[in-house]
Amino acid sequence: MRGDQDLLDIWEADDIAQRFASAPAETVIACALERWGARMAVCTSFQVEGMVILDMAWRIDPKVRVFTVDTGRLPQATYDIMERVRERYKIEVEVFCPDPRQVEAMVRGHGPNLFYKSVEARMWCCHVRKVEPLRRALDGLEAWITGLRRDQSASRAMINKLERDADHGGLMKLNPLCDWSAAHVWDYIDTYDVPTHRLYQQGYTSIGCAPCTRPIQPGDDARAGRWWWEQNTVKECGIHGLATAGRGTRR
Repeated sequence: MRGDQDLLDIWEADDIAQRFASAPAETVIACALERWGARMAVCTSFQVEGMVILDMAWRIDPKVRVFTVDTGRLPQATYDIMERVRERYKIEVEVFCPDPRQVEAMVRGHGPNLFYKSVEARMWCCHVRKVEPLRRALDGLEAWITGLRRDQSASRAMINKLERDADHGGLMKLNPLCDWSAAHVWDYIDTYDVPTHRLYQQGYTSIGCAPCTRPIQPGDDARAGRWWWEQNTVKECGIHGLATAGRGTRR
């Protein structure tokens, strides 16, 4: 339900986005927490950017809400760092899982590894396992925070620090690290001794579901390890508004 929420219109959201375009990440998060409080949450898959956001927000408000999506196909290392986060920060991680009936129907009709068969099939798997749980996670919120950066991929090159998320009912979406480099992220990790996913030590630079992620080779794009069998496709799952998410394979 969105009727009783204090959502910004396009013009108000654009005004706020312009005012915070050059603001430090900590300032963006602090102002957002002051405005939305428990009506806002940090979204993380426990990659380094999400861990920086989580650490920053926790230092401002130790009661900050944090959620993640458990697709059911995550590597064990992801569950391990989730536990480290719970122990280190003493916070509840709100976990959202896919609808088991949708997963059952998808796997029964297309097999457990349908994502290797076509881009369309992969996007449907992402839709069931990621996009739909995210929609439930965002229900009742007025804003959410991500760790997206502009230099991660061409599809993210135009994101702003604050933007109205039309794909999720007009919530405010915050990308406080959008103008950070990877080096800036790792500097923060080292400075504050932030817990990191152990797969980074094995050559991973982007970590998602176990069968859809692998280490990259020197010189590869940072997201080359995601869905590496696909050629000339947008390396996104649909969580961040990819237009083709979830189309065409539902039958």
